[in-house]
Amino acid sequence: MVGTRYIIHVDMDAFYASVEQLDNPKFIGKPVIVGGDPKGRGVVSAASYEARKFGVHSAMPMVQAVRLCPHATVLPVRMKRYVQVSKEIHAILERFTPLIEPVSLDEAFLDVTGSLQLFGSAEKIGRDIKHQIKEQLGLVASVGIAANKFLAKLASDLDKPDGFVVITEENKQQILDPLPVSKIWGVGKVMEKALKSKGINTIGQLRKAPVEILHSIFGDHTPHMLRLAQGIDNREVESSREAKSVSSEQTFATDITDKDILLNVLLNQVEDVAQRLRTDNLEARTITLKFRYDNFRTITRSNTFDHPTNTTKTLWQKAEEVFLKWYKKSGNRSQ
Repeated sequence: MVGTRYIIHVDMDAFYASVEQLDNPKFIGKPVIVGGDPKGRGVVSAASYEARKFGVHSAMPMVQAVRLCPHATVLPVRMKRYVQVSKEIHAILERFTPLIEPVSLDEAFLDVTGSLQLFGSAEKIGRDIKHQIKEQLGLVASVGIAANKFLAKLASDLDKPDGFVVITEENKQQILDPLPVSKIWGVGKVMEKALKSKGINTIGQLRKAPVEILHSIFGDHTPHMLRLAQGIDNREVESSREAKSVSSEQTFATDITDKDILLNVLLNQVEDVAQRLRTDNLEARTITLKFRYDNFRTITRSNTFDHPTNTTKTLWQKAEEVFLKWYKKSGNRSQ
């Protein structure tokens, strides 16, 4: 079909924990939790699939994680190592296209539309990426392929771990319609509850629901949510070569309002960004924190340094200052 884009979303499975298992083969097949000190206010940064079977997930307080899976091996975050492996993964991705948008250390979007004549179909490219990551790095990636970013990311998550899913124009509604509404970007627990109260449990039901009902829940975001329910997403893959910022984001499975948990997550993100800045010999002049509430309201708070920096300590001091100022004023309120 003329004009069709081919987007691949590559998502490493349980990345931090998988790297730890790679470096320590004795941990393979056993529950591994990576994160802060379980004796303090640490949180889970990553959990192997063996640990996830016990209900452990990222951003969970480490105390709770250890209680759920007491026989797990708990390891500290080794951000420098994860950054190194991430660069090796991206080196593989760059063999297929320069149009790469890193989302975090362990996932990225690729626009391979212009690469098909050289490397074959998008499906072949996706399988080649999975194979090369496995053969060269010993790690497993899940891959989703579609005509846009929303569907590609959704596809990569449908058959984890070691997933490979292709969503086409022909099968997209067949795949989308039975899925729970929570699979749509931006639908958190509060929105999901509101939709279910109206009898809207699946994406298919949302797609067919009266607009006035949806507007009472989504407000001005209603057209956008309907487009996603129809598998429509026109955002471009933003190449990292054009990026003027380095970022780290995390969306929580459930709403988090605990200040200490949020600060622990923020510290991990700051270390992630600092490591990437140092690796690329870059320095930051401004730090920006983005907060998104369950009603889609998003705010940003920024602060500029006197001098550009890439040191974790300096970045953390400013990030913590920005966070605490926001928390004191807004706390866990969305208005």
